[in-house]
Amino acid sequence: MENPKENKLEKMRHSASHVLAHAVLKLYPDTKLGIGPAIEDGFYYDFEFSQPIEEKDLKEIENEMKKIIKRKLQITQTFMKRKDAIKYLKEIGQDYKLELLDEIPDKDISFFVTGDSEFVDMCRGPHVEDTGDVGVIKLIKTAGAYWKGDETKKMLTRIYGSAFETKEELKDYLSKLENAERFNHRKLGKQLKLYAIIPEIGQGLPVWLPRGYTIRRILENYMFDLERKHGYQHILTPHINRGELFNISGHLNFYKDSMYPPINIDGEDYYLKPMNCPAGFMVYNMELKSYRDLPFKLGEFGTVYRYEKTGELHGLQRVRGFTQNDAHIFSTPEQLEESIKEILDLLDIFYKDVGFDKYKFRLSLSDRESNPTKYAGDIEKWRFAEEILRKALVDRGVEFEEMPGDAAFYGPKIDVQAVNVYGKQDSISTIQLDFNMANKFNIKYIDDKGQEKQPYVIHRALIGSFERFFAFLIEHHGGDFPLWLAPDQVTIIPISDKHIKHAKEIYNLLNSNDIRVTLDDRGKSMQSKIRDAEKLKIPYLVIIGDKEIETDTVSIRSRLNKEIGLMKQQEFLEYLQEEIRTKKHK
Repeated sequence: MENPKENKLEKMRHSASHVLAHAVLKLYPDTKLGIGPAIEDGFYYDFEFSQPIEEKDLKEIENEMKKIIKRKLQITQTFMKRKDAIKYLKEIGQDYKLELLDEIPDKDISFFVTGDSEFVDMCRGPHVEDTGDVGVIKLIKTAGAYWKGDETKKMLTRIYGSAFETKEELKDYLSKLENAERFNHRKLGKQLKLYAIIPEIGQGLPVWLPRGYTIRRILENYMFDLERKHGYQHILTPHINRGELFNISGHLNFYKDSMYPPINIDGEDYYLKPMNCPAGFMVYNMELKSYRDLPFKLGEFGTVYRYEKTGELHGLQRVRGFTQNDAHIFSTPEQLEESIKEILDLLDIFYKDVGFDKYKFRLSLSDRESNPTKYAGDIEKWRFAEEILRKALVDRGVEFEEMPGDAAFYGPKIDVQAVNVYGKQDSISTIQLDFNMANKFNIKYIDDKGQEKQPYVIHRALIGSFERFFAFLIEHHGGDFPLWLAPDQVTIIPISDKHIKHAKEIYNLLNSNDIRVTLDDRGKSMQSKIRDAEKLKIPYLVIIGDKEIETDTVSIRSRLNKEIGLMKQQEFLEYLQEEIRTKKHK
C-alpha cells in the first residue's frame, strides 16, 4: 500500500532538485545540467560547472533556493514535440539533456516550467504545485559523480540536499546525520590509523595499517579456531588462475563484466580470481571422497578481485580487492539441512562475540520467469534449493525478506544484511546453495552402496569479506572496540622521566602475558599523552607516578573517562584477562 506522506515527500524532494538547478543557473548561468532525482531522505542534482565549486559555495546556493521557494512560483507541466525539444535543448546548450532525450521513446516530451519560464527542465515529474510547497531545505554536501555512472565519461559535481515538511523534522534528520557521521568508518579509519587508500597504490585497494591489521589478524585467528573446532580444514590458493578454470565454472560467461582483463602468460590467459570456489573444487577433486568423508568442509581466507566502477567505491565497503572468510561445504542431500543449521549456529556465535546485533536475513531467489537466461541449471533443482534455505530460516524463527532476482547465477542464497549508521543495508555474510558447480567440475563421492554420487555444495562466507565487515564493525562500535579486539589494549603513561623505569616493569608484565600494551615515554605532558590515547580510543590508560610506585599499584582510567582507581599489578592483569576471556562488551 502506498504511503501518502512518503509520496508527498518524494514530490517535494523532486521539486527541490528543480529549485536547486534553478538556483544554480541563476548564480552560474553557463552550468550544464545532468539529472536531479528525489532519493531516500533527500535529493541531488548533477552539474557540469565551468569552474569548480566548493562546499563553502553551498550556502550561497541554498540562500538562492530559499528565495525561489519564498516566491511560491508555479510549477506546471508542458509538452513539446520531439523535434521542438531537440531544437530547444540545443539552443540553451544543455548537451546532457539532449543525450537523455535520445533514450526517451515518447513522441511528446514532458517539461516542467517554474514561474514565467524562469526555469525549464525536461522531466516526467511529478512535482508540487508551486515552489512554496517544497518545504524546508538544506544542502548537505558535494561529491563527484561520473555521467550515467560510467567512469569513461565526464566527472560531474553532484550536490546533495534534503527537504522536509517542517523545521523540526529537518533538524532531527540533520542531528541524526551529524551523529552518524561521527561513526563513519572512513573518518574513524583515518583517526584511529586503521587503514588507508593510497592513490599511488590504487583506488579501491585498501592498505591495512598496523593497528587495523592487528584487528584483522585477531579476527582471522578467531575464525580459524572456530572453524577448526567444527571440522573445517583450510587451504590457500593463488591469486591468479588459468582462464580454463573460469570457463569450466561459467564465470567467463556469467560474470566477465566484474572480472579484470586477462594476463597473458606464455600465450595463455590467466585471470585475477573473482571467486575462490573454482580452485577449491580442484582441491576437493585431488582425492576421491567417500560418504564417510562428508560433509567435507574446506575453508580459505582467499583474496579476490572484482571490477568496481570508480564512482561506486566507498571506503572499505566497496573495494576492488578483498579477502573473504570463504568456505565450501560438500554435503550429501541428507546432510544438507543440518549443514545449513550449523552455519547459522556459527553466525550466532560469531556475531555475539563481536557484539554485532544490527542485522537482518534476506533470502535471495531466482526470477527465472522474467529472466530465464540469467541462471544456470535445472529448474526443479532451483525449487528444491530455494525451499531448503527457506525452511532453514523458518525453522529458526527469524524474520527474513524474500528477494526474487537477487540469486547468483548458480544458486539461491541467504544473505545477512548489516544496517549501517545511516540506516542503509549491505550484505556481509552469505550462505549460497549450489547444485551447478558440482556437475561442471565433475565432483563426486562414493555412497554407502559403492555408487558415484554428486554432492551439494554450500558456499559460505561468515565474515563475508574482512574489508566490508571491518567497515561495519568500526561503525557499530564507533571505534570503541571490545577489549579482545582492540589493537592497543593498554597504554602506560609515566608522569615524568623518573617514573619510566617502573612503567617499563609494568609494561613487561603485561606484554609477557599477551596484553597488547604500549608505553608512552615521549617528552610530552601527561595531559597531552592522555588526549592522544583517548583520540585512538585506547581501552585502558595506566598512570604511573610517585604514589603508584610507593604503593606498588597502578592508577587505571578507562576510555570512557571513568576513573577506576588503584589496583595491584597482578590484580589489574587478571582484570584484563577476564574481560578478554569473556569477550565483554561495553
